[in-house]
Amino acid sequence: MTRRVRTGRALPLRVTGTAASAALLLSSALVLSPLPLSPALATAAADDPSARELVDQAKKNLLDAESVRLKLTDLSAQARAGRTQPVSMDLALDQDGNCAGSMRMGSGGGSVEIVKRGAEVWMKPDTAFWKAQVPGGQGDAVAELFKNRYIHGSTDDVMLKGMADVCDLTSFQKEITADSSDAERLTKGRETRIDGTDVIPLRGTSEGKKAVLYVTSDAPHRLVRATQRGDGTDMALSFSDYGRPVPSKTPSADESVDVGKLQDELQGV
Repeated sequence: MTRRVRTGRALPLRVTGTAASAALLLSSALVLSPLPLSPALATAAADDPSARELVDQAKKNLLDAESVRLKLTDLSAQARAGRTQPVSMDLALDQDGNCAGSMRMGSGGGSVEIVKRGAEVWMKPDTAFWKAQVPGGQGDAVAELFKNRYIHGSTDDVMLKGMADVCDLTSFQKEITADSSDAERLTKGRETRIDGTDVIPLRGTSEGKKAVLYVTSDAPHRLVRATQRGDGTDMALSFSDYGRPVPSKTPSADESVDVGKLQDELQGV
């Protein structure tokens, strides 16, 4: 016999802070004003891009990217304490609204796998995620009922909308075009390596927080990593696989359950 979960209402699956926090980090860091070069240094560095040239090209290449793989790590106390706010995320996403990957929530909130193709969404939470999302001690029952299966629906389903919004690369790109009201200057550091890639660090502060952008030394100059720390913020974003197609495989019907079944289970009787 199916055990019906009595909550009195259908709950949206809550994911807070992810895209907004990531975009805010970049929007504040990418508009920092680089230090100007003196005429003598500018002449001597004709083959060596300035901080301004690096950040401008990195921003343009990120905004022009048709697809990218984004990894988020949020070590702030607020994120770690929140059961519905991701502390880590690994998503491949594109401008057509496709994405694939996973995220892990703070404070024992579990993890969830996500697949999105156009307007269709699949998500597979673990038991800890269900327990954090479904109140009243009924999370175990929901987790058992939908064990090892994806919840399948569309971007029109209120329960899946939060997950779908995370996968929107176009909206993310629009957010990072915003200007910062408290931008200070970037300074160019010495070349170093991140994950086998030669990068140049660009350091500055914005709204009292220290930001570092790591841009590839060789053209095309692309953003590889961005970090921001201070005043309760401790976040890092990594970017890779520029232009690589998002994996197109979607869960089979046997692996999936329509979101309507979940909604039925969460409705009061």
